[in-house]
Amino acid sequence: MSERRAVVLLSGGLDSGTSLALWHGAGHAIACCLFVDYGQQARTAEARVSEALARRYDAPWQRVELPWLGDYAARAGCALVGADALPERTVEDPGDADSAARVWVPARNVVLISAAAAAAEVHGADTIVAGFNREEAETFPDNSADFVRATDAMLAFGTREGVRVESPTLALDKVGIVAAARESGLGPDDFWSCYRDGERPCGVCESCVRAKRAWSA
Repeated sequence: MSERRAVVLLSGGLDSGTSLALWHGAGHAIACCLFVDYGQQARTAEARVSEALARRYDAPWQRVELPWLGDYAARAGCALVGADALPERTVEDPGDADSAARVWVPARNVVLISAAAAAAEVHGADTIVAGFNREEAETFPDNSADFVRATDAMLAFGTREGVRVESPTLALDKVGIVAAARESGLGPDDFWSCYRDGERPCGVCESCVRAKRAWSA
């Protein structure tokens, strides 16, 4: 059997970082880890953590800048790239559709998968590893198994060798992903789950609260 080889979409967050660890732990090769900078508020911290995770697994790391995607996100009112207030929650508050809309980047995962597919063809990789999960798929359909199947169908025509998408965390919720991270020897300080930039996570944005809830559970 030929060796499986992947381009890993690595934001530095819990889902993508754990997906990297699980792919590596399964004995598969990593062609490169791709970090996408589209002007998001947390890009400096995310890049720092993403690069550290790539080094941990001795994987090449590449930064791709997509300022036009950030421009579209800003025009769509996405709080991740602008000065608008970011959604904040308490641990007891699960969030709502309105807060999800405020952090939606137009077609982000479609664009990121396409960028990774181009990198996969250059690096001779047959797989794109992405950090999706069933918990967020309930709100964001581009985190779902249906999205992966549809993307694979598109890539069968859009890449020369039929690159495929795999997400080791796809069937897990956040608590399950935390458990997998711990089994891989990773802890909360190995990821950046905050919508904001800085040396330490803010602890109050919706993403921080979601991560805090999972790690404590």
